[in-house]
Amino acid sequence: MQKFVELARVLSDGVGYTLGLFFATLVMSIPIGFLLMFTRVSRNRVVRGVTGVYVWIMRGTPLLLQLYFFYYGLAFIPGLKNFLVMDRMTAAIVAFTLNYAAYFCEIFRGGMLTIEQGQYEAAKVLGFSKSQTFFRIVLPQLIRVTLPSVSNEVITLVKDTALVTAIGVTEILYFAKGAVNRMVDASAYVVAALFYLAMNFAVTKLFDWLEKRSSYIDMAR
Repeated sequence: MQKFVELARVLSDGVGYTLGLFFATLVMSIPIGFLLMFTRVSRNRVVRGVTGVYVWIMRGTPLLLQLYFFYYGLAFIPGLKNFLVMDRMTAAIVAFTLNYAAYFCEIFRGGMLTIEQGQYEAAKVLGFSKSQTFFRIVLPQLIRVTLPSVSNEVITLVKDTALVTAIGVTEILYFAKGAVNRMVDASAYVVAALFYLAMNFAVTKLFDWLEKRSSYIDMAR
C-alpha cells in the first residue's frame, strides 16, 4: 500500500500539466469549433470549402502526428522557424486545440441540422431578429442536442492528454514511465490509470448533471 501511495505522490507532479492541457484545450477549442460551425454551414461555397478541408485534415490525420508537426516540424519550414518554434507545452496546446476544434465544429454542425426550418420561419413571423432567434430558440436546443457528443469528446480528451509524453511534456504518463523504468515494476501504470479514471469519473458526473439540467429546463418550458 505504501508503494502505491508513494507512486501517487510522484505521479501527482504531472497532474498540473495534464489538467492545464485539458482546460486550455476546452477553453479554446469549443469557442473555435463553434465559430467554425458557422463557416461550415455558410452559403459561401469558398468559405464552406476551406473549413471543410481544415476539418478533413485535422480529423483525418493522427493527433500524435499533429503534435510532432507543431513541435518538431515547424522548425524545418524555411523562413518561419524563427517565428513559429514553440516550447513543448505550447505546441501541445496548439495541436490539441486545432484538432478538437475540428471535432467540435462537426458536432455543432450536426446539432444545427436538427433544428427544423419551420422554427426559423415561426421566429421571423413573431418578429424575432436573427440574433434573438439564435440565442433564444436555436442555441438552447443546440446545447441540449450536442451535450452527449461533447461529453464523449471531453472524455476522449482526458485520455488523449497522455499523448504529449511523446514530445516530452511532463504529464502523468511521463512520470509513470519514469517510475516503471526505475523500479522495473508496472505498478506506476496502474496508478496512472486510476488518475485518468478519476478525472473521467468527474467529467462524466458533470455532464450527467448538465444533461439533467437541460432536461429540466425543457420541461419547465
